[in-house]
Amino acid sequence: MTVKIPTKKQIKELAEEMGLDLTEEDVSSYINLLTPNIEAYNIVDSMPDNLPEVKYPRSVGYEPDKSENPYNAWYVKTTVQGAAKGKLKGKTVVLKDNVMLAGVQMMNGASTLEGYIPNIDATITNRILDEGATIVGKAHCEYFCLSGGSHTNAKGPVINPHKKGYSAGGSSSGSAALLAAGEVDMAIGGDQGGSIRMPASYCGVYGMKPTHGLVPYTGIMPIEIYIDHTGPMTNNVQDNALMLEVLAGEDGYDPRQYNVKTQKYTDALQGIKGIKGMKIALIREGFLQENAESDVNTKVKAAAQKLKSMGAIIKEISIPMHMLAPALWLPIGVEGLTQTMMYGDGYGISRPDLYVTSLMDKHRNWRNRANEMSETTKLFTMLGTYINKNHGSRYYGKAMNITRILTAEYDKVLNEYDLLLMPTTAVKAQQLPKPNASREVYVKKALEMLSNTSAFDITHHPAMAIPCGMSKGLPISMMLIGKHFDESSIYKAAHAFQEGTSWKKM
Repeated sequence: MTVKIPTKKQIKELAEEMGLDLTEEDVSSYINLLTPNIEAYNIVDSMPDNLPEVKYPRSVGYEPDKSENPYNAWYVKTTVQGAAKGKLKGKTVVLKDNVMLAGVQMMNGASTLEGYIPNIDATITNRILDEGATIVGKAHCEYFCLSGGSHTNAKGPVINPHKKGYSAGGSSSGSAALLAAGEVDMAIGGDQGGSIRMPASYCGVYGMKPTHGLVPYTGIMPIEIYIDHTGPMTNNVQDNALMLEVLAGEDGYDPRQYNVKTQKYTDALQGIKGIKGMKIALIREGFLQENAESDVNTKVKAAAQKLKSMGAIIKEISIPMHMLAPALWLPIGVEGLTQTMMYGDGYGISRPDLYVTSLMDKHRNWRNRANEMSETTKLFTMLGTYINKNHGSRYYGKAMNITRILTAEYDKVLNEYDLLLMPTTAVKAQQLPKPNASREVYVKKALEMLSNTSAFDITHHPAMAIPCGMSKGLPISMMLIGKHFDESSIYKAAHAFQEGTSWKKM
């Protein structure tokens, strides 16, 4: 891909875009000055890229038909056998379709990316395989992961296995649905506003959003570096803790990773005795969301009482600023994704990351196919573009500054308590929008569930969705939040709850 010296016409167009006034003499001068700089780009272009080697053989796989894919949760089925032994030997794992699996197609839910084939494995892909697991395919996710519903994927909606016609949540929709349907043992999810925890809530599985940076994001298509998280989704706490042990730790590439502290998470699994004496703050505002469903609040409070009956110390605490978290999340998420994922060709610049240039080359073509994008992608990119054009980046910066106060508010409570507790989502799984639904309904169904989850993507606290009851045939989920890098305390309480209850009967 040779870089060409700009023509006079191109120089004039660039000058107009930059607000420069150039004479014909200026134009010729700039062309002469740019020529040696362009040569430097072509030296870089001629060199081989410095990317990690692919270790394990695999087939390209195939897109299963409806008979093999009743919930539309699979994108690709394949088989990649891991090492001969390891912590995950015998486990089947599906990757969310924003995670790179070399040689196997990846579209991240988007028609504009369809046909892209990664040339590397993500760090977590390698770690899963190194520990003996078998990767069995890629799970559908939402269009560029910009939805908490399960209706924006270019290949159609993902269906909740618990109830036909209902959302599986998003954006890790396929991962949650395949777990709930019993088709895989483990799954990878991603979380920028709740996209591990929201589908876990809707589908009745366990989803851990770890502390920011605990699990490397290398080889996963970013949205915004400050809120990018990836982590395990499973059908039980044991598998979740085991999987996080495999995933966690620095990889030498990801700039999200600093002062990372790992633990042996399976050591925290002590059954019912593990909860005795733990101090858990029930956060009042988590139950006061505008769209809160009464059965969700009732079941989550009942789960808290169950933890109390096992020996936990439960006290209701108010953190008023929790109600402002979605407003702080919005400028960070929207302006960040506009700059990084969209205009930054999936990566942006100004950080020492592992840049997968093949993805950047493929993704930049969205500009020529923008009409195909999901309504949420259009909306957020339009908003981010509008704000940047008229206000610059001041609101991103101010939201980031105020987020430090929000983080401190949670930390103040966590200095006295081991965990925070609230509903994961204020609502149960909702009905999928009709194919002819208005844009307004489409967007509402994509964003109505993130009021509790989005806070911890910007404050970076670990947070886990734990199924705690059923109502009207649909799961309900409580969320436990811990101190930074203290996932073990969450697992301790989650395991006690799992072992001491039968959540489907609650």
